[in-house]
Amino acid sequence: MKTNFFYTIYILWLRQLKRYFRSKSRMLGSLGQPILFLVALGFGLNSVFSASGEGNYIQFLSPGIIAMSILFTAIFSGIELIWDRQFGFLKETMVAPVSRFSIMLGRTLGGATVASFQGVLVLIISLFIGFRPEFTMIIPALIFMVLIALVFTALGTAIASILEDMQGFQLIMNFVVMPVFFLSGALFPLDKAPTVLKFVVNLNPLSYGIDGLRSVLVGVSNHNVWTDLSVLVIVSIVFVWIGAWLFSKIKV
Repeated sequence: MKTNFFYTIYILWLRQLKRYFRSKSRMLGSLGQPILFLVALGFGLNSVFSASGEGNYIQFLSPGIIAMSILFTAIFSGIELIWDRQFGFLKETMVAPVSRFSIMLGRTLGGATVASFQGVLVLIISLFIGFRPEFTMIIPALIFMVLIALVFTALGTAIASILEDMQGFQLIMNFVVMPVFFLSGALFPLDKAPTVLKFVVNLNPLSYGIDGLRSVLVGVSNHNVWTDLSVLVIVSIVFVWIGAWLFSKIKV
């Protein structure tokens, strides 16, 4: 039984990776927005940021854009669940003699792996734009990337589990993703932000992921790195549990 459980996770994880690497247009297209943010904002606002005494804006911005690319890739992986439901693949999977939790976990881990890989690509691209991270802290940075990916892949799966319409999913995701991104501190420092805005940002799990990335890659943070790590671990467990519960209620 344990063998079937882990084998199911592996097969569905591998399927997510194959779908991603076989779609070259998807790989290239998903890099467009992060590159635009890095170039347009990084170079456009760098002089203003430096003049205000905040330092190099590309150094500040890059961890936020890395997290943004992970967020978008992770949370929109839920579309694949709706796609599989519409074309019958999900039904064939659900009637197999394996637990629904293993199916959900395999899909979620696959989506999180794809999103993490997307973050690594953006990290590499940011090096050519002028980002200079602390290379000795790459492993801790990868841990934060994986946790960010896991949190929002699980969230995307949870929402996709209760929706059947692809257009509706996209509208809801846009309604969720943009506030999550813009209220995460990815684009602006929080030390001089209004108290109300800081409170909202502190409720946002992405802000802890970005703060953790900045802490290990740049050495700048608002929280202790262990606080960032602990929050992400707890939120990822909660979101995976919620996603698994909602996935178990799917009727196909």
